Amino acid sequence: MRPVARIRSDFPEKFGIPRQSGVVPELEARIVFEPEFRVMDAVRGLEDFSHIWLIWEFSEAKRRDWSPTVRPPRLGGNVRMGVFATRSPFRPNPIGLSCVQLLGIESDPELGPVLRIAGADLMDGTPIFDIKPYVPYADCHPEAAGGFTTTTAMPSLEVVFPDALLEQVPKDKRSALLGVLRQDPRPRYQDDPERIYGLGFAGMNVKFRVADGILTVTEIEEIRL
Repeated sequence: MRPVARIRSDFPEKFGIPRQSGVVPELEARIVFEPEFRVMDAVRGLEDFSHIWLIWEFSEAKRRDWSPTVRPPRLGGNVRMGVFATRSPFRPNPIGLSCVQLLGIESDPELGPVLRIAGADLMDGTPIFDIKPYVPYADCHPEAAGGFTTTTAMPSLEVVFPDALLEQVPKDKRSALLGVLRQDPRPRYQDDPERIYGLGFAGMNVKFRVADGILTVTEIEEIRL
């Protein structure tokens, strides 16, 4: 398989990316097609769908070997489950699947059709192998069982973001950044209240610490390329 497109998101690295699509709906991104697929006819009719499936590659999690069990972050990183019972990136084939909201389709004179999406959980530059419309009558199953994901609560932190630091964040990025911070970007096995973490987001290095369920932003640095 070869990539048909790549995503352009605010995440320059894996750290801090939501662990599932749709967890932070305020996150917006763009899908830019590879040169040979920059044809408007290829997305004809897609504008009538509200959501799409992305089939993509865990490009930063490739490995030659594989393990039959993995440690899902949802279980604190301490319990092993079968790899095919999880959405872990460490798989025999590093394939990811995400359902995202389609906000619109733009026609760029150089890039061809560009998809504007929301709720993506992909790092900037991630290769996308295919795009398919989300079809409610076939894809929606409200009665479905969620396995271990229904027995563990989603993390939700209180975020303390000093006004002077928040002013350094572009207004159109603030809601998304707050959403990312609330869902606790740290690895589940790390819980040092004195440790300062750094989250790369939208050209910024957002530094923070977490103690007693409260995330406090301590500094914001510009990422210089």
